[in-house]
Amino acid sequence: MTVVLVLREELASATRDLLATAAALSDDDVAAPSRLPGWTRGHVLAHLARNADSLVNLLTWARTGVVTPQYATPAERDAGIEAGAGRPAAEQLADLEAGAARLDAAAAALPAEAWSAQVGGLRPPTHPAWYVLVRRLREVGMHHVDLGAGYGPDRWPERFVRRELHDCLWTWPYEQSTVGGIRLTDGTVWKDLGAGPVVEGTPAGVLAWLTGRSAGEGIRVVPEGRVSAPGQEVPVPAAPPWLTKLSPADLPATPPEDYP
Repeated sequence: MTVVLVLREELASATRDLLATAAALSDDDVAAPSRLPGWTRGHVLAHLARNADSLVNLLTWARTGVVTPQYATPAERDAGIEAGAGRPAAEQLADLEAGAARLDAAAAALPAEAWSAQVGGLRPPTHPAWYVLVRRLREVGMHHVDLGAGYGPDRWPERFVRRELHDCLWTWPYEQSTVGGIRLTDGTVWKDLGAGPVVEGTPAGVLAWLTGRSAGEGIRVVPEGRVSAPGQEVPVPAAPPWLTKLSPADLPATPPEDYP
């Protein structure tokens, strides 16, 4: 079994959770602000629906060999979100369900060899088609939190957190780093990240901070490798830019047995 089947199962579970949250939203809830500046929950839901269709484009590219851009232009992407943001809750839910179903059908129909085809998004680098599933899981996991509807980083599955932290490290913006190292409470240590202090936190807490889903709650600075005494804590720096590259470089073309 390759990682494709594992990722599809994980995506099915994450999608069910997202749809359950969306199904509980009223029209007023959908029109209310999300956790993303300038976006209502309707914007988040519309983006997730259109993102599913955009990733169908990439799987079509992989299946046919004909370059099929994820979005024609960034402006088209933004217009699609705005066009769908103001719809009532029932329409948002139906669109989200339909988009997820189309993506699942496209994945189910993709021949095994096509998962190795190189495809690309609005930013470099290109990546093998199997990584489309990782990208969709990222969209669902992060934007589920962004809805601000009761699902927080503490609900992220351990596997999701581990994979996203892996990709954070492998796309690390060293020249723009605000920390010199990161220590996770599971014993993992990242060194030589750039100029700045060492910070420490739980895996989910660090991921939330790195991705802008928290302001650093639960993260602490460890001066010179030692935990600060009570009352002498150093402020947590702003997180460095997240995901400055679309994917890690040099991903294996053939779907591996697991990722990371």
